[in-house]
Amino acid sequence: MKGTWRAVIAWSMYDWANSVFATTVMVAFFPVFFKSFWSHGVDSTLSTARLGIGNTVAGIAIAVLSLFFGAFADTGRDKKKLLGIFMLIGVASTGLLYFIKQGEWLPALAVFAFANIGFSCSCLFYDSLLVDVAEKKNMDFVSSLGFALGYLGGGLLLYANMLMLKNPAAYGLHDAAGAVRASFLSSAVWWLVFSLPILTVVKYRRFAHVTGAKAIVADSFVRLRHTAKKIVQRKELLLFLTAYWLYFDGVNTFIRMATDFALSVGVSPKASLIAILAVQFVALPSSIAFGYLAKWFGPRRMIIAGNIIYLVVIGLGVFILTKPAHFIILACMTALAQGGVQALSRSYFAKLVPQDEAAEYFGFYNVVGRFAIVGPAMVGIIAWAVHGSGTESIQASRIGMASTSLLFLLGCLVLVAADHAAAKTGEAP
Repeated sequence: MKGTWRAVIAWSMYDWANSVFATTVMVAFFPVFFKSFWSHGVDSTLSTARLGIGNTVAGIAIAVLSLFFGAFADTGRDKKKLLGIFMLIGVASTGLLYFIKQGEWLPALAVFAFANIGFSCSCLFYDSLLVDVAEKKNMDFVSSLGFALGYLGGGLLLYANMLMLKNPAAYGLHDAAGAVRASFLSSAVWWLVFSLPILTVVKYRRFAHVTGAKAIVADSFVRLRHTAKKIVQRKELLLFLTAYWLYFDGVNTFIRMATDFALSVGVSPKASLIAILAVQFVALPSSIAFGYLAKWFGPRRMIIAGNIIYLVVIGLGVFILTKPAHFIILACMTALAQGGVQALSRSYFAKLVPQDEAAEYFGFYNVVGRFAIVGPAMVGIIAWAVHGSGTESIQASRIGMASTSLLFLLGCLVLVAADHAAAKTGEAP
């Protein structure tokens, strides 16, 4: 192990810290609260369009910032300081959501966009620090440990916030709206407090030493251009990023569209929230299990196994999903793969890249993840087109969701090609 177990735990705790934003804010409460509270009295389609535009703008900003700051960090600037800066942007923005009043949809959307930027860009530096705390042989387990702690922390706070939502008066709150607003504040505090270990314990090794603002910016762009060229020249890296883009687009589609799909086929909002909570606790042991199994079977086989689980869920979901219990079971099946696929993808990539340029390479990795946006559009367009041809609405939704199987299948095929290319160069993870 490159670092001590103290450093590994401190690094992993950042997943515990920031996952509450992903669970409580991004997935569970913000989308519903934006529609019912901040867009109160507005047509549902208009509020959906506003939220979609806001997410798109934030996604573009994150993609651009990820590329630049990844290269910037490797010019000799402290990755931990940059992580801390973006963490504070995310924390402050999440906390500000508490103070935004009913009907103020534009401030809510703008603040949420900044919170997303803080969350995603801080993850860039967090991911790149994996090479500083773990040897190659331990990266699969350490990466999986981080995701496992993230699911646990996110699940615990989401459960506490659900209890607060169920009985606001018991917590000194007037109504459900007050409970949701308080959940935003609790997420911000949690994120801030549990970010302290990674900022105080993890040691960051400097490789480049460039001083002066102009020199740093100029060198950042030079390194960015060189990294892009090296990715194109290294077949195994280019193929892996392509594979990751494909199958992560499938994973991302499940995260973003599963609840909407469930509601379209008659699953209640309450069952959807229960499913989100269940995912956190099923994904916890599964993430660790994937990390252990990767030692025996290799990360590529385990990533493919996760993709196969998604394909099984797609097949079952298309044909049998008719009751809330079905959706909860399928969500738990998805959780078996979700954390493991993401954790092993991160460690697989970390093993392929030069350690002295990890941040800028992870900048590209982060951009690929942010542009995994084909799936949600594909699901919606296919469902709309099939319904327009005369197919019943619920069946059209099922067919639309089933189209994500193509992303997982193609992702597996390209991943196999990436692994073969890496083996030829002697750098197979």
